[in-house]
Amino acid sequence: MHRLWKPAKGESTELGGPAVEIGARRLSVEGGVCQTLIVTGYPRDVHAGWAEPLLHYPGRMDAALHILPVPAGIAASRLRKRRARLESAWRLDATRGRVEDPLQTAATADAGDLAERIATGCSRLFRLAFYLTVHAPDPAALDTELAYVRALASSMLVDTAPATFRSLQGWIATLPLGTDTLAMGRTMDTDAIAAALPFTSPELDAELGETAVVYGANTHSTGLVLWDRFCGGLDNHNAVILARSGAGKSYLAKLEILRSLMAGVDVAVIDPEDEYARLAEAVGGVRIPLGTPEGRINPLDLPADGDAQAFTHRALFLHTLIAAMVGALTPHETGALDRAILTAYAAVGITRDPRTWNRTPPLLADLATALDADTDKEGRELAAKLAPYVTGSHADLFDGPTTGRFDGHLSVVCLRHLPDEVKTAGLLLALDALWRTITDPAQRRPRMITVDEGWLLLQNPVGAKYLYRFAKAARKHWAGLTLVTQDVGDVLATDLGRSIAANAATQILLRQAPQNLDAVTDAFQLSHGERQIVSTAQRGEALLLAGNQRVGFRALASPQEDALITSDPAQLAALHRHAGGPDGEEALFDGPER
Repeated sequence: MHRLWKPAKGESTELGGPAVEIGARRLSVEGGVCQTLIVTGYPRDVHAGWAEPLLHYPGRMDAALHILPVPAGIAASRLRKRRARLESAWRLDATRGRVEDPLQTAATADAGDLAERIATGCSRLFRLAFYLTVHAPDPAALDTELAYVRALASSMLVDTAPATFRSLQGWIATLPLGTDTLAMGRTMDTDAIAAALPFTSPELDAELGETAVVYGANTHSTGLVLWDRFCGGLDNHNAVILARSGAGKSYLAKLEILRSLMAGVDVAVIDPEDEYARLAEAVGGVRIPLGTPEGRINPLDLPADGDAQAFTHRALFLHTLIAAMVGALTPHETGALDRAILTAYAAVGITRDPRTWNRTPPLLADLATALDADTDKEGRELAAKLAPYVTGSHADLFDGPTTGRFDGHLSVVCLRHLPDEVKTAGLLLALDALWRTITDPAQRRPRMITVDEGWLLLQNPVGAKYLYRFAKAARKHWAGLTLVTQDVGDVLATDLGRSIAANAATQILLRQAPQNLDAVTDAFQLSHGERQIVSTAQRGEALLLAGNQRVGFRALASPQEDALITSDPAQLAALHRHAGGPDGEEALFDGPER
């Protein structure tokens, strides 16, 4: 037995660190003992996630997979030699009249099949080394844990052997250093390597593409839940996140946004409370504060290179917007508004001819002036209803040309500066501007539009109808709508709300309020067990539904992600206090993981 340096009694340990005792098979370190097992044999046929029971053993165990690609030339040479040895052994046995060895026959067939896939470029060879370091407080407990681990491995047809006389190298090989000090690898192909990785969830069976993101840890199997809203197997790219207040719905939505950005998805957010400002600043996004000079959106803007129907669509949207601002329009008011729209555009030289659409468009004040000059009294009455938005207390939203542009990978529309009476109009303006962006063929890419506190828009019948049309048509333009709301009862109480929820291929339910459980159970056809999950879930735990596929997960964020997406007032106050200190950069990420 060898002993590394250990400080004498009373001697300072600031430079030395913990003592390490090296035995033939065991290693004593930091007040405990450990032993490393080397995986020496694998089952012939494996399925996706086959190694998950070992990788997520409930005891204290470190598992390491060391994967090293084998150059194509070396791989081909080794396969030829391997096939030659196998076929030679088979011919020798046949010549001597021996009984055929089924294992040798299977190995010969596998080698031939692998050589063909390597030659055609369908697969590659890798060197895989799989090590398991089991920890325990004392040798007796370690023997018990080792017996459990080896029994589990045997049940999976996995052979293990202790790292005898190399206990230190085995411990180092399972540390997060990426160093294989044992070098006990085995050659495997691409499919076998992929099947060993833990990024699988047996409850979810869908195609995963480049836009897949990790939602969190599986609450049933302790694996990871990886999901791709833009995969081809889903009916659409929409999602709803429903929860009671404080269950962590906005936290989960921001976590999905942050990881979707890293996957190459452009994201736009409708943010009622300015909760996404820190996230936008950290990733270089664009923040559009509606109701301020920096966040104006002119509803009369026309695309300079739009299709022939763009003028008509703009007029129809103005009807929808003004109805949301002043209430339902009478037939006479609708006629007066239509005449005023044509008059306002004509006053600045814009007609139905697309060649005139690059001119400076009129403003809402010009439309109100045209209404006030209308010969019909309904037009003048409608102009009076628009006065608060033109010259009154709500004029900040419309008193100038467009200054807010959706031209970043993350665009956050902040509604905090708008009074409640104008928030529906602001939401419609933002959704309309986003719709014009995602329908532009020159800017086609995967996009996600997140509407936080969606009940604000669903309370208005006009806004709910516009949101429903958005959810129905977004799929055609490679976009998905995410509706985040806490008033589940209000969403499911209306036909449009239920339709929006039903048209979301991805549905995420966090903890639900007791009074909403019956409505949620009926709307999403939850089983008794699933009803229990959503009624007792802890903060951050959720149930993901995708058709007949259902899985529970717990949102996991790194300390860096947590600092950007948390909305906990106590944690935000702590971050604010430490931000300006000498160690503020490191203190920023000291908050608890939620």
